[in-house]
Amino acid sequence: SQSYRAAIVETCHAYGASSIDLDVISEWKVRGGCNNDWVLSLDLIKTDPNGKKDVTLEQVTETFEQFYQGHNGTPGLCDLETLIPTLATLEELHRRTQGRMAIVTGRPHKDCEKFLVLHKMDHLMKASVCMEDGPPKPNPFPVQRACELLGVEPGPHVIMVGDTPDDIRAAVACGCTGVGVTTPEAAEEMAEQGKKHDEAKLPVAMKECGVTVVLEPAFEKLVDMFPENP
Repeated sequence: SQSYRAAIVETCHAYGASSIDLDVISEWKVRGGCNNDWVLSLDLIKTDPNGKKDVTLEQVTETFEQFYQGHNGTPGLCDLETLIPTLATLEELHRRTQGRMAIVTGRPHKDCEKFLVLHKMDHLMKASVCMEDGPPKPNPFPVQRACELLGVEPGPHVIMVGDTPDDIRAAVACGCTGVGVTTPEAAEEMAEQGKKHDEAKLPVAMKECGVTVVLEPAFEKLVDMFPENP
């Protein structure tokens, strides 16, 4: 998510919205309703005193994609993305869930598929629910659709892992268990301040949305929430 947020910052700055930084983005994510980063970029530009007021969503989307995907030989911010959990952790989760794992994201399908293939985890995900498929989180639709594609009924036995309040709101709204995870950057910032990782802004907001637990970035402890198959 940090490469996407960096793309938001660069896009905003390209249209004069120089006050926008990662802290401002986190504040908006805490409020919720910011699952489309193209729309969020436009909204942020228009709230900045120096932001270009007549810019369109189409222009912002094109600029965002140039920063994220790369343009004219310049590498994109997507190339900086890393996999937060280890592949071994994901493979163990895949085994314990009997292959019933899905991705729920506000990204377009092409970005989601690119990420899964790049990090050699496409074989671990049975389904993906993306931007084009329907209403975004915090609407429960993406989680409900993922359950449908996995062939499971929504309920407390279904765990949705996310790093924003909207992830948790979507899970809770359809009766599933919301598990939060602190981003590596936020955890590092809290450690520098001598605080616990879940004292960062987004984890605190997730707690207010009914999260069951907020895990540390690598979330190895998530494996313990799924019993061994007999």
